[in-house]
Amino acid sequence: MSVIKDEKKLLSTIKRIDEKIDKNNDQKIVAFFESLGLTEREDVPKNFLDWDTILIVVPDRHISHELKYYKYSISRLFFVTNPYADQIHIYDFDQWKSVTRNKTQFQIREMMRTSFGGVKKNTSEND
Repeated sequence: MSVIKDEKKLLSTIKRIDEKIDKNNDQKIVAFFESLGLTEREDVPKNFLDWDTILIVVPDRHISHELKYYKYSISRLFFVTNPYADQIHIYDFDQWKSVTRNKTQFQIREMMRTSFGGVKKNTSEND
């Protein structure tokens, strides 16, 4: 005998509530991205809500610290600081995981120079 009177009803109620939570979280993500100006940019994929987790690449620790609160109040967001990035970028976190799997920190840092928001600097700019 089960402690739960009607497990099927409970599971269906939980599923409906979870769907509402997911919908509200999607609204939070869109509002957050709008406030960052990401939804207006051409280089930002429009299907970001389809991703399980969204990787947000920020160019410096100051921005990362400023956005830290949203990391905890909006689920499905993951932040990475890329000092080689010129602006905030978003990617599918699954793509990040597959590219960085089995790599050392040094290899990841080198990879970030030209990918995940990294911009290769012209040597003439440094002269």
